[in-house]
Amino acid sequence: MKHKNLRNSLAAAVFIVASGISIAVMAACSKPKALPDGTFSGRADGRNGAIEIAFSVKDGKITSTEILKEEETDFAKPAIKSILEKFTSTGKAAGIDTVSGATITSKATLAALENAINSARGKKSEQTEYKDTSCDIVIIGAGGAGLSAATEAASKGAKVIVLEKMGNAGGNTISATGGLNASETSIQKKLGIQDTNEQFFEDTMKGGHYKNNPELVRNMTEKSAETVDWLISIGADLTDVGKMAGSTNKRTHRPQGGAAVGSNLIPALEKAALNSGAEIRYSNKVLDIIEKDGRAAGVKVCAGSSEYTINAKAVIIATGGFGANPQMVVSYKPELEGFGTTNHKGATGDAFSWIKKFNAGLTQMEEIQTHPTVVPGNGTMITEAVRGNGAILVNRDGKRFCTEMATRDVMSKAILAQKGKTAFLVFDQDVRESLKAIETYIKNGLITQGETTKELAEKLGIPADEFEKTMAYYAQIQKSGNDPLGRKPSEMPRPLTKAPFYAVEVGPAVHHTMGGITINTKAQVLDTDKNPVPGLYAAGEVTGGIHGANRLGGNAVADICIYGKIAADTALEEIKK
Repeated sequence: MKHKNLRNSLAAAVFIVASGISIAVMAACSKPKALPDGTFSGRADGRNGAIEIAFSVKDGKITSTEILKEEETDFAKPAIKSILEKFTSTGKAAGIDTVSGATITSKATLAALENAINSARGKKSEQTEYKDTSCDIVIIGAGGAGLSAATEAASKGAKVIVLEKMGNAGGNTISATGGLNASETSIQKKLGIQDTNEQFFEDTMKGGHYKNNPELVRNMTEKSAETVDWLISIGADLTDVGKMAGSTNKRTHRPQGGAAVGSNLIPALEKAALNSGAEIRYSNKVLDIIEKDGRAAGVKVCAGSSEYTINAKAVIIATGGFGANPQMVVSYKPELEGFGTTNHKGATGDAFSWIKKFNAGLTQMEEIQTHPTVVPGNGTMITEAVRGNGAILVNRDGKRFCTEMATRDVMSKAILAQKGKTAFLVFDQDVRESLKAIETYIKNGLITQGETTKELAEKLGIPADEFEKTMAYYAQIQKSGNDPLGRKPSEMPRPLTKAPFYAVEVGPAVHHTMGGITINTKAQVLDTDKNPVPGLYAAGEVTGGIHGANRLGGNAVADICIYGKIAADTALEEIKK
């Protein structure tokens, strides 16, 4: 009898499971209802502002799409068109991949399409209503510094709220291509690369013309190796190591194949922060920092049309620099009037007005860096790693004019001295194959290609005979290791003789603001008397003193992650006290 009941029970269980599977299969196979005829629109926040998309439906099929509004860079615009083409052919946004190198723009375009689809189906997008609240640590900014701080603090049990005024994470960090500088790392050791913290320190001080705060620099270099291991432990890929201008040794850690670092690092940090329990609120603009009895005690926030307050035991400022605020840039450095910028739209220096009530100090605000290799007119930065892997620069006469591995300030000045105030970055197939980041530039139509050096010169509109001589002579220089312009043998890894050949026009643009809020090695904000402001911390490009008069490529990503993590640890220590 017991066996019979057992068989009946098993049979019933199998029936229930089988029925469940059948229902699941039917649900999975069922197609969503066709969209009604008409024209529908949706919006989402891109890198530089709102992206608004509309599509039309007739007889249940997508007949056309239209971009109603977008403020993305020329580099990212093709991503929108590519996604819309796929949407038109498939009739759905789900399953369309983001475009490499334009992650934020891609996600915003897909979100705008989903919102338009929901509108077509009569679904209203719900807007979160935020109310006054409190937490242990409030972090302003969801770039590399803010997300590093959030991950560290939340993983140690703190209640953390991150506020980001843009509609997505990343700030300038997500556009970082070169890598993260670090010395004496486990990755360098595996690859047989000899490097020391002392050499990293010296390179950074020399690159900054010794205007850097040596205590901040030494702290960064000594903590760089453990930070690389920490980032790898949370999912970042920093297992490829290259060399950037100003570095004595290979220490620029990046994803395998030399892929862009930012688009790998930000998703890893964002996921780690959320998994650790941090809350990230997008499109939440901080209006001010609350002061109570001389200490930072929270923030006032605007979300949509409403305002609310977050009371906190500690406030970490990680808002980035002011490179996208031309008025502020020119106020500190008038000679940069009219320059373009590589910065995202949100890098406007909001934090500097919030900290006045605390008598917080500022340092080296006039130290503003231009990046030498930016595509004129669209703000697309060509990573320094292209030069590091062997590319050269030629002017409109088809000639080299300086060592391509000089620091960014020297390179910018040299390019501005050429005809047209731009130059051509030239490389061959060998360099292309050595660096994945180049594929994105080619995909987005930024690169001119020639099967021969003569063909490339003709396409660029420069003297072919002179350019051919330059390329032939450079191959000889590379072989001998003796460059009259001063490029070191280790900085000339390739002779540039493998066809086809490539070039992109480049010129300087505002890139990094080295000056900012005065901090100490614990990432505490200091007042004008060098005393810590209670409850107030800062990390990343919003701070000053680490990079001096010129930042080396790869040092910003190191700075933001190291000091973001330090800010969280210091805040936690102070809260416990």
